This record gives sequence, structure tokens and C-alpha cells, in this order.
Amino acid sequence: MKKLLTATALSLVCSTAMAQDIGVAMAQFDNNFLTIVRGGIEEKAAELGVHLQFEDAQNDITRQMDQLRNFVSSGVDAIILVAVDSDAIAQMDKIANEAGIPIVNVNREPPHIESLGPLEAFVGSKETDAGTIQASAACDLVRDAKGGAPATGVILAGDLFIQAGRVRTQMVQDYVKTPDCDFVTIEDMQVADWSRTKANDLVINWLSSGMKPDVIFANNDEMAIGAAQAIKSAGVDPDSIVIAGIDATPDALSAMETGDIDLTVFQDARGQGAKSVEIAVAMAQGETLEDRAVYIPFELVTPDNIQNYSTE
Repeated sequence: MKKLLTATALSLVCSTAMAQDIGVAMAQFDNNFLTIVRGGIEEKAAELGVHLQFEDAQNDITRQMDQLRNFVSSGVDAIILVAVDSDAIAQMDKIANEAGIPIVNVNREPPHIESLGPLEAFVGSKETDAGTIQASAACDLVRDAKGGAPATGVILAGDLFIQAGRVRTQMVQDYVKTPDCDFVTIEDMQVADWSRTKANDLVINWLSSGMKPDVIFANNDEMAIGAAQAIKSAGVDPDSIVIAGIDATPDALSAMETGDIDLTVFQDARGQGAKSVEIAVAMAQGETLEDRAVYIPFELVTPDNIQNYSTE
């Protein structure tokens, strides 16, 4: 992970008066991964003595824009933003910038990541890595199972208005064209909006139509779990289909322990939330960041190393 603050700046964050009020604009509360992000924000804020105002956009960009403007009007010291729509981040950052309020984007990478202004920052993970790590590990499992014979795959995509959904999907599509995985043909890609229920329905439809993929690449764990549930309900041998998720949520780790999914890719949701508070406090105090974009690495999780990841 890139170095974030100088030792002096970190010392100041810990020893000077904290920002009294930080507005947190969440894309939605009803999301397992974002619940963990929120927990990281709350824990770090309690540690630093920061007061938080949370707003739930319920995945509505218009609602989130209004909530952001309300934060500006109320004069918060800083804003933490988990955007509904990645393409709207630049506009929301501009609103905060014009009011002189620092804004920290979390998890959803701004499209202007290479030109963040002095009052803007980002904490997340490189989505290109997520899709590539997932695809590589899943293809290895399919190769082992089929001896390199031709195989078929499907992709359960998240919200394509979110950078993570677009990039994770593209990385899988790109990887299966490489010599390491060109024996896998993607038969279909459908958007399941990060939802366990929608993924379940889509996989049931695939199976009902006679499609039985050898591998399911899911952009997140919720969709991977939904896929596994559909396979079970259809009476299909779960060992005959490789199911790969991303995020390593507690539910996904439990599903891996029971053999329902085969692998996931750990994204440090709690760490992203905690780091966003540290940055917001430092920016509110006028500290200078060495790096405005902080990337926390993804990590492959399999049954062989699952003990290294907490299910709590």
C-alpha cells in the first residue's frame, strides 16, 4: 500500500483537535460489503473522537446528490463518499471543493483519479487486480478439473454504472483470451446488481435453459452465493461448477468452508473505511497528503489459506 502521510502528519492526526463533524454519504446501507466499510468508519471515528453523520442514498444518485448538498449546507468539516454512480463522483467532488470541504471517496474510484484536487482523496483497491486474480485462480481450477479441455463460463456482473462492476467484468473477459485461460469460452454475461437474489434467479434461468457452465465468475460474493444456492436448488452437483467471488465477506468465507463456493478475493472493507476517516481528519486539519490515492491490495482466498481470514 502506498505511503499515505508523513510521520509528522500522522502524529498531528493523533495529537491535535479532531475534526468535529464528518458527513458520510453511503450508496446504500443494505449491502454486506458496505456494512463492513461502515463498521470500519465507525470504529476509527470512535477511536479518534470524531462525530459522524450518516446518510443512506438507497442506491439513488439524485438522493445522494441532495444528501451531499445538505452536508455542505450544514458546514461539516469533511465528507466521506461511497458513490452510487462512479460517473457522478466528479460532480459531487466539485460541490464539496467549491465549499472548501475536503472529500474522501471510498471504494468507488473517481474517474479523475489521476488529477485529484487538493481537497480530494481516494481509498480503495485496484479493481484491475480483483478481476485478474479471480480469473487466474478460477481458470486454474477449471484446467485441473477438465485437463485443459474446452470449458464454458458465465459472468455475473455488478452494477455497470460502478467502476468495480465494469472493470472486474472486463478483466475476466480479457483474461480468458490469454494463453493461460483460452480454453474457457464465456457463454453469457448478465447484470445481477451485486444481489444474491438476482444472481440466484439468473443462474436458475441459465440452468433451466439447458446451459451448464463449468465456471461462474461473480463480480462479488453476494452473487457467488446466490449462484451456489441456485445450483443446489436445481439439484446440480456443486463440484461440477467452479464458483468464484470477490470481497471475502464473512458470508462468503462461511460458504467456502462448506464447499459452496471455491474461491474469493479479499478486499479490506474495514481497512478502507478506517483509512478514509484518518484521511478526512488529516485533510480537515489542513495536513498535506503525500498520496491522494491510497490502494489496499486484493488477496486471493482459497480453502488452503482461509484460516488467515476472520469469519467474524
